[in-house]
Amino acid sequence: MEPLSAKDDAAFQQYEERFLDDYWKENPQAATAAGYHKYDSLLTIPSDDSRKKAIKFSKVQMDSLSRFEVGTLSDANKIDHRMMQNEMEGMQWKLEQLREYQWNPASYNVISSFAVMLTENYAPLEKRLRSFYQRMSFVPAYYKEAQKQLKNPVQELTDLAIDQNLNGLSVIDKDFADSLKKTRIPDAEQRQMLDRARIATDAIKAYATFLKAMKNDKPRSFRLGKEYYENKFKYDIQAEGTAQQTYNAAMERKKSLHREMAKISKTLWPKYFGTKPMPADSLEMIGQMIDTLSAKHVAPDAFQAAIEQQLPKLTAFIKTKDLLTLDPTKPLVVRKEPGYMAGVAGASITAPGPYDKTGNTYYNVGSLAGWAPARAESYLREYNDYILQILNIHEAIPGHYTQLVYANKSPSMVKSVFGNGAMIEGWAVYTEQMMLDAGYGDNAPEMRLMWYKWNLRSVCNAILDYSVHASGMTKEQAIKMLTHEAFQQQAEADGKWKRVSVSSVQLTSYYTGFKEITELQQAWKKKQGDKYRLKEFNEKFLGYGSAPIKLIKEAMFAVPKIDTQPGTGG
Repeated sequence: MEPLSAKDDAAFQQYEERFLDDYWKENPQAATAAGYHKYDSLLTIPSDDSRKKAIKFSKVQMDSLSRFEVGTLSDANKIDHRMMQNEMEGMQWKLEQLREYQWNPASYNVISSFAVMLTENYAPLEKRLRSFYQRMSFVPAYYKEAQKQLKNPVQELTDLAIDQNLNGLSVIDKDFADSLKKTRIPDAEQRQMLDRARIATDAIKAYATFLKAMKNDKPRSFRLGKEYYENKFKYDIQAEGTAQQTYNAAMERKKSLHREMAKISKTLWPKYFGTKPMPADSLEMIGQMIDTLSAKHVAPDAFQAAIEQQLPKLTAFIKTKDLLTLDPTKPLVVRKEPGYMAGVAGASITAPGPYDKTGNTYYNVGSLAGWAPARAESYLREYNDYILQILNIHEAIPGHYTQLVYANKSPSMVKSVFGNGAMIEGWAVYTEQMMLDAGYGDNAPEMRLMWYKWNLRSVCNAILDYSVHASGMTKEQAIKMLTHEAFQQQAEADGKWKRVSVSSVQLTSYYTGFKEITELQQAWKKKQGDKYRLKEFNEKFLGYGSAPIKLIKEAMFAVPKIDTQPGTGG
């Protein structure tokens, strides 16, 4: 019997639409974040039943996917098919094997999807607030169920859950009330809505209180362990190699960066140190050089303003050098990092969901207000005048922000919905090198040295994450590597330790993606010969959307199909 309605692209695209709608029904919170607002009034209670339903859903979809002959699909659909399959297999593995719902209290948090309803202007305010109100009715049951599911949770993730849930409370107990005042919703109905907001707020506070009081004599270690780590890496990163191979490559890259950094530091030494003798230990010499250059930084209260001033300069440089076409109709809004995001990274991009093509893209900047002077100084030395420019290339232009604008143009929803983290982060790291190679920063050796230091961060992220989760690296060893071999400030190293103790695998995405894109670009350049143009490569690569790099590579190097007559093979 032939597979489902003759293996063609039209049938696959119809299936894809059904699949996504069903997927959002299962995951209404994720749907809201993605800009799909059909299920805004719902919230999935994280119970045993809903987990069984999710596992059943993934098995049914795997069965449907297996009926398509992948070889007959277009390149774009082939990639979608493989991404959907990976997502379903990964979902099943996470629910049945990894079981994070038992040991990660921070996986229970409703606040960010409520925040989307208030901040994104996708529907009239009254309509959004009524959905907000309906969804709030599930909040008490959601957190009660969360309490039931937890067994010997990880202590670090328990602390994170308390912080993030309490920090985000203002979305429900303050921002919602402020938004109501701007509407014509009748007073009696508003009072009802505010009552429910109080009940929801109490449920979140009760969850934090429960976590603080929870007896947990044998907490699970935050370390994933080698086997779980390799599997999670396989599903989350979708790289060509294994986590172990990525770690080995990162160790080699660290050595070669140290060699390059030593060369530049030797050249720069007389300019900054005069006749002062150079340390015999090359890492110490690089460290002193970086330390001297790091003293050039903005004042604590000028951090956000400095970021805003640099963005137009990056745009102008890209135009002058013709590296990429930028879309001037998609503005980037720089804002103070919202409370519910606090505690993971100092600067980040929040893009509109794939369904919300016109939404704002935010550049979230952590505030240094209230920091002790020594801590602020350490942070600003890390994000000094050189690094701050590289950070803006990475986060904004032509890094994340630019890639996401391109990704939103991709006709395939699947690539946006299940965007590949290594491609997204890898692109941002790749563009840093691309900008410097094109002469950004006037080819100053100081800028190149600082980029090597910054690139070392991506490399050491991968080394750290694997070493901590798969081979038991201690906090002392980690901090020593980050400060001594990656030349990071103490505040940065402490923050990274916190991050590796509350996340896993994500930290490898930067280096893995950078390595694979750089290798792909070199291979493409070789294949194109005289016809090679960097801009053309960049735009062709981005045109595939946020797909795994190995799948983009296959599509870019695919031999065009020649139609053969039936029965002639081929």
